[in-house]
Amino acid sequence: MGLFTLPEARLEVARLRPVLDQIITLRADMVELSAALVPGGEPTPLGGLPERKAVEARLNELMTEVQETGAELKGMAPLLVDFPGELDGVSVLFCWLEGDTDITWYHRADLGFAGRRPLPGAGRHRSPDAG
Repeated sequence: MGLFTLPEARLEVARLRPVLDQIITLRADMVELSAALVPGGEPTPLGGLPERKAVEARLNELMTEVQETGAELKGMAPLLVDFPGELDGVSVLFCWLEGDTDITWYHRADLGFAGRRPLPGAGRHRSPDAG
C-alpha cells in the first residue's frame, strides 16, 4: 500500500474506530478467558475454551482488517496503530495510540515509538489523565 497523508490517516483512524474499539473489548475478553483456563483460574461468565477460540479468531479478523488498510498494527496493550507517510520529505509514521481521540503524534520510520513527537501545530487530544 502507499503512503498516507496526514488527513488520510486521520480519516482512516476515524473510519476504523469501531474496529479498534472492538479489538480493545475483545482483548480484555481474551485475557479474562485465558486466565480462567489456567489450572486454578477463576471461572468467568464469558465461557471457556470454545469461547476463547472464537474471540481469538475474531481478533485475528479485526487485526487483518486494520492491516489491509495499509496501517501497521504495532502494539496490542495499549493498542498502537501507525500510518506510513511523509512529513517535510522525511519518511514518518503517523501514530494513533489507544486513548487518543485523533492522530497528533508522529515519529521517523527509523526511530520507532521512542522517537514520537507531537505533530507541528497539533493540539494534543489525549485522554483526560494526560497532562
